[in-house]
Amino acid sequence: MSNEQTSQSIIAADVEITGTIKTASAIRIDGKLDGELNCAADAVIGKKAVIKGNLSVNSVIVEGNVQGNITAKDKIDMKASAKVNGDISSKRLAVEDGVTFIGRSEVNPSGTGAAVPGTPEPKPESSESKPEEGGKGGVFGRR
Repeated sequence: MSNEQTSQSIIAADVEITGTIKTASAIRIDGKLDGELNCAADAVIGKKAVIKGNLSVNSVIVEGNVQGNITAKDKIDMKASAKVNGDISSKRLAVEDGVTFIGRSEVNPSGTGAAVPGTPEPKPESSESKPEEGGKGGVFGRR
């Protein structure tokens, strides 16, 4: 067994914070945060939590409301009660039935942020779908 002690900060449901939270240890937020969360460990956004700001975490379980982007080094786990309005990016993603998600997602197991090696480049459109010079022809035919 390791001698390291792990700690977890808890922001209770009746607590409201404005500003940036930065922590190296795990955190659970059940209250309100109007600002950013930078967490080098794991985070839990509880069912009653309301976050208005971006999250940068190792991994996160979202049960509450997040209005901002979520970036996780490892995993984003959105539970059925989650409401996320923002873009998400992670190596792994789990989404339960019932989640409300408005935004874009990027799931990249390699974690490089670049295209997966060996992925073919998109092919340019054929000349049939592009209008010819003068705006005639193309998909709608010629006169």
